[in-house]
Amino acid sequence: MDKTKAGYLEGIVSVVVNSVLFILKFWAGIVTGSIALTADAWHTLSDSLSSIIVIAAVKLSSRKPDNQHPFGHGRWEQIAALFIAFLLGVIAFDFLKDSIIQFKNHESTHFGTLAIVVTVISIIVKEALAQYAFYIGRKTGNVSIKADGWHHRTDALSSVVVLIGILFASRFWWIDSVLGAIISLMLFYATFQIAREAVDKLLGEKPSSELIQKIKNAIQKYDVEEMQFHHFHIHNYVGHQELTFHIKLKNHFSIEEGHRIATDIEEVILKQFGIVSTVHIEPLNFHHSSD
Repeated sequence: MDKTKAGYLEGIVSVVVNSVLFILKFWAGIVTGSIALTADAWHTLSDSLSSIIVIAAVKLSSRKPDNQHPFGHGRWEQIAALFIAFLLGVIAFDFLKDSIIQFKNHESTHFGTLAIVVTVISIIVKEALAQYAFYIGRKTGNVSIKADGWHHRTDALSSVVVLIGILFASRFWWIDSVLGAIISLMLFYATFQIAREAVDKLLGEKPSSELIQKIKNAIQKYDVEEMQFHHFHIHNYVGHQELTFHIKLKNHFSIEEGHRIATDIEEVILKQFGIVSTVHIEPLNFHHSSD
């Protein structure tokens, strides 16, 4: 799957669908006089903003490396994810604030049949958009698209709140405000998860033990006497990854022999894992303070 094309497509589909849903919800809100539906319509329109951010991030991250950015521009995806996390956080706070005010004022919500139909359509379409974004995010590894998926899901959840309020408002005046508060906490959790993943990638991650073991297995075929590996570090630039680690060789190897071994290992890692690596050579009896 082409990462750039998939990102553009997800963003464009999201903008178009959200714009149609906004018009539908806003019209239903005006016709029924429902403040909740009207507010939900503006929430849907905010999803288009996050999708525009995704499109911009895909465009920026696909740019080739240059003199100022030799590792490419892939980390724009993480920056975009942080923007979307911020938007989710603002929406979650607004949800929580409105729910508390509504509860304090003992306000209940009254809807009509049109509101039910529009809300059900919104839930189905928005969850479908969320699943589509999650699928593209898994296939491409694009964090900002995953974040956009969560933004779609927040809109689906807000519509669920509206629907439950419609069905039970006559029996429990407080149900809309209580459910709104619960969902706002879910949104805060989604915000935290998105921001944490983006920040982890920006700060740098430790290679997984599975990846390290696979790399060790791949280069074990070099039957070099007592070769040892340590100090694995990986740098994720989204478009590509840089791996650095140390190998210890017995002292009798010449500089030329050590260089040949290191170069062969780097080529194997690039071919099998698509990772650019840099191997540092040390004598077998050398000890770091961190060893």
